Amino acid sequence: MATFVLVHGAWHGGWCWRRVADRLTTKGHRVFAPTLTGLADRSHMNSPRINLDTHVRDVLGVLKWEALRDVVLVGHSYAGMVISAVAEKAAPGAIGSIVFLDAFLPEDRKALFDYTSGPDGEPDPRAAEGESMIPPIPAEVFNVNLADRAWVDAQCTPQSQRCFSQRVRLTGAREAIAKKTYILATGYPGLGFLAFAERVKADPSWRYYEVDCGHDVMLDAPERLTEILEEVA
Repeated sequence: MATFVLVHGAWHGGWCWRRVADRLTTKGHRVFAPTLTGLADRSHMNSPRINLDTHVRDVLGVLKWEALRDVVLVGHSYAGMVISAVAEKAAPGAIGSIVFLDAFLPEDRKALFDYTSGPDGEPDPRAAEGESMIPPIPAEVFNVNLADRAWVDAQCTPQSQRCFSQRVRLTGAREAIAKKTYILATGYPGLGFLAFAERVKADPSWRYYEVDCGHDVMLDAPERLTEILEEVA
């Protein structure tokens, strides 16, 4: 059986993975769904000083202290930044498969804000706010299913601006992972994920899937997502 490390996106927490985690566990897999520092059940630690490096250390800590090897490392949305950096610093053999779930697929020295400019190329105004907290984007904007929208809005937590403005340093460790997968949520056209999808579709070293749902695939289509994760493990 496989070992999965599921990393949530901005403003969320480990709670968003419960439907998928339960399905994977029922099938006999090991599942870790950590909450990143400052969010959800770790919101008592929230601070404008938290940055991308903080969250990279969170995931590396799970890999190290749980003595995990050959994991399927999954990152949703913002966590595409996180898992790209984790791939750079993880111990050899720790990651066997890496999955970008409707996620940012950054290039070297890029920050998340570099990918969220306005329609005419103007910079994201939140990038200049400095030490501040960015409020959650409403679930309706992410096209979360109607039944879950109020719950998701209540569960989400403001997040430090530094998580989105810190640039990631990449040297190619992500590309060296043998199994690489990108999953696009076709029901949410925002944040440039289609551009990332087009990039990997042309690369034979990547597997590519589409799921017809909103951005929070783990909530909208947990059964289908579980099937895909088992396929790419």
